[in-house]
Amino acid sequence: MTWSIIAKDKVTGRIGIIVATKFFAVGARVPHIRTGIGAVASQAFVNPFYGRRGLDLMAAGASADDVVRILTCSDDGRANRQLHVMDASGRFAAYTGADCVDWCGHAIHDGVSVAGNMLAGPAVIADTATAYMSAAAQPFARRLIAAMLAGEAAGGDKRGKQSAALLIHDEQEYSLLDLRVDDHADPLAELARLEAIARERWLHFRRHMPSRDNPSGRIDRSTLDDDIAQSLAEGYE
Repeated sequence: MTWSIIAKDKVTGRIGIIVATKFFAVGARVPHIRTGIGAVASQAFVNPFYGRRGLDLMAAGASADDVVRILTCSDDGRANRQLHVMDASGRFAAYTGADCVDWCGHAIHDGVSVAGNMLAGPAVIADTATAYMSAAAQPFARRLIAAMLAGEAAGGDKRGKQSAALLIHDEQEYSLLDLRVDDHADPLAELARLEAIARERWLHFRRHMPSRDNPSGRIDRSTLDDDIAQSLAEGYE
């Protein structure tokens, strides 16, 4: 009932997950990222424990392959699950259970993994991956959205549309973007609109928040607007 991308941007080092489905509030259950550790997308007949447990396993040293094996082997419902994983070394692993609803499957490429179930057909996964790999010149968030739109054009979720989400982490422990469209007639278009709004101010404000290098952040309100204007002029993404 879902398809998603996990990817690592080679230019910025950012990690992202984008997902779309004919199901309510997909962003609350599918995408999971922990900075410096990895990413997990848990879908199909979703097991809500896969995300946190998978990230904990990777924090303890498990590889992406280890995570998929451990999570599925200990789950009696694994035939109904689908997940894909990226670890801190950029290695991917994926699993599609035998009882996931057709069309279902996954594909791993250099720097990106795509997985989906209950789709219109294999072209959804193939076109999503191709569009992502062909759009290297685009900023990371827009590249992810463009790839999902290509998958939607190939048929997407065969039941229709309802929700979508985009989660991106950079070097900070908290997200750079966490955008969720929980219930909408055209969720990917709405996600693209929200991402454009984020570029108007949020991403520039985010540069002044507490960080690893400056745990208190910049709190001088008198210069904040000027600093954001300078960031806008520099074209920061």
